[in-house]
Amino acid sequence: METAHLNSRPAWAKVVDQTRCIGCHACTTACKSENEVPLSVTRTYVKYVDTGIFPEARRSFQVTRCNQCEAPPCVDACPTSAMFRRADGIVDFDKSACIGCKACIAACPYDAIFINPSDGAAEKCNFCAHRIDVGLEPACVVVCPTEALLVGDMNDPSSKVAGIINRDPVAVRRPEKETKPKLYYKGGDQVTLDPLAARRPEGGLFMWSEQGDVEHGVPSGHPGPWNSSAAAVLSYDIPHRAPWDFRVSLYTWTKSIAAGAYLAPLLLLMTGALAPANPLWTLAAPIVAGFFLALTGAILIWDLEHPERFHLIFRRPQWRSWLVRGGFIIGGYGAALAAHFAAALTGAYPPPWLGWLGGGLAVLTAVYTAFLFGQAKARDMWQNPLLPAHFLVQAGVAGGAVTALAALIMEGAGTATTAALLVFAVASGVHALMIAGEVLMPAPTAHARLAEREMTHGRFRRWFRLGLVGALVGAAAPWLGWVAVPVGLAALLAYEHAYVQAGQSVPLA
Repeated sequence: METAHLNSRPAWAKVVDQTRCIGCHACTTACKSENEVPLSVTRTYVKYVDTGIFPEARRSFQVTRCNQCEAPPCVDACPTSAMFRRADGIVDFDKSACIGCKACIAACPYDAIFINPSDGAAEKCNFCAHRIDVGLEPACVVVCPTEALLVGDMNDPSSKVAGIINRDPVAVRRPEKETKPKLYYKGGDQVTLDPLAARRPEGGLFMWSEQGDVEHGVPSGHPGPWNSSAAAVLSYDIPHRAPWDFRVSLYTWTKSIAAGAYLAPLLLLMTGALAPANPLWTLAAPIVAGFFLALTGAILIWDLEHPERFHLIFRRPQWRSWLVRGGFIIGGYGAALAAHFAAALTGAYPPPWLGWLGGGLAVLTAVYTAFLFGQAKARDMWQNPLLPAHFLVQAGVAGGAVTALAALIMEGAGTATTAALLVFAVASGVHALMIAGEVLMPAPTAHARLAEREMTHGRFRRWFRLGLVGALVGAAAPWLGWVAVPVGLAALLAYEHAYVQAGQSVPLA
């Protein structure tokens, strides 16, 4: 193995010489054997793309794995530092600290991380760090029959890796993500490096396998046209699954209700539509908000592969992660709601400062998920600067709806019910306008455009259209009455589901 330069700390990198790769899969097999990778998942694999029309056709290969980024988004997103970057630049993982939140998978622009079905922990290629530490080469490098794989120190000018990187034309995958990958492709073909360049075979009929439509995964055809004008077809690939399923869609909905159920009565109190002693403010607001906040926490824990480890978010927090920040925001909001409810039980009005504190924490509870989605650098549709505002508007929709229902139950068709319906209607109208703005404005990237197309015209179109129509129905609540409220709530859930799932539908590898 190429040794580290004596005068500096090593910076390990890998070169894949695609002009030498013969697609034998020896690297995949060796990796599975060395690292005990179970069936159905891989740390490294070789993708095949066929270009041209018979008899003038050729096959391109791409060895696909973790890119060992200098600025790894998976490390920033991991709430417990289970994903971490070593001093020598290797991005490694600690299975004992992994809670299985899948935030690292959502953050990786290269689809290189997976949940090991045997132990429920996230893992990926780590350059066989245990072998490097004792002076051995990674297993894939050892078995490659054509020396298409090289690992070495970028800081050592005498190493082959440094020589190739500094002298030859090399490419990296998705440089626009600014992760500074340290996996370099020599002679890489654009139809393999760009995950959208080659069309996928109809019916999921790949070489040696039939994948079909993978649940929560990439469909057999792209959600839109591929990018290359060449006659290129993806002939061999592995299944790719979206990390976040319906539970994340459900969590965003219950969280909107939890935040809005406090914000809407607070707004009515500020405008004089509610008196400080009104039970809608003193009791209904903290009870409804607290119930849905507890439900949100339960859903978040349910979504973990290791729910018994959820306490690690608080015991060993990694503060760059918005899962950690969100956990503490939810905890603080829950404490404020408990204090509000306790004050009401004593017969005293909740003090104004407590209302302002709870309102501020409710706003943070509503919007922090936008920043969590923003850390998912793999998903272009979620990189939307208006997403925090949109989540706050959705909290207004949900809060106006549940407050209107509570007012109808507690007071009948009175002033408070009318005011809550107005909040619901205005928020629904703004929500509909923001949806229209998102889908009518040209998407900034091909990935975002294909995700939006999948949401509006693809597999999730029915959920999206229900969400949009329901938002318009909600905007007409002052004329339609309370009947619009359950429709608006159900439509909000439908839109959340379409948005979360379609955002994960575009191929990354």
